[in-house]
Amino acid sequence: MSQINIVLDTSVLYAGLYSSKGASYRVLRAIDEGRIKIVISTALLFEYEEILRRNTKDLRLSAQQIESILDSLCAKGEHQAVYYLWRPFLPDPKDDHVLELAVAASTRYIVTHNIRDFKGVDVFGIRALTPREMLEEIK
Repeated sequence: MSQINIVLDTSVLYAGLYSSKGASYRVLRAIDEGRIKIVISTALLFEYEEILRRNTKDLRLSAQQIESILDSLCAKGEHQAVYYLWRPFLPDPKDDHVLELAVAASTRYIVTHNIRDFKGVDVFGIRALTPREMLEEIK
């Protein structure tokens, strides 16, 4: 099967780094193995960094390990500039940049634990999936 491009919501990155037992961790492994390719914008990368650095104790990660994780995501991901904003569209304006990235990259999937925060994205041809649902897509 060919590689699937996704936008990875911060909730999935956090959950996958917090525990190696769930679907979020398996999605991160699929990214590492090249079965899934993430699309990243500057705004999303800054959000990843802010959340990981704020939660270093809970995640049991050092600043150097966080830097290494972010570097790996950048190396394995594809950077996408976002030129057109769809704001406001989603119930939580803090999520609009995730939708805008998916639209700009023509990505079909946003992988998130917060499905209800992405209601209505189907009008853009995008599906919001949980990590478990994403794993089913790549089987």
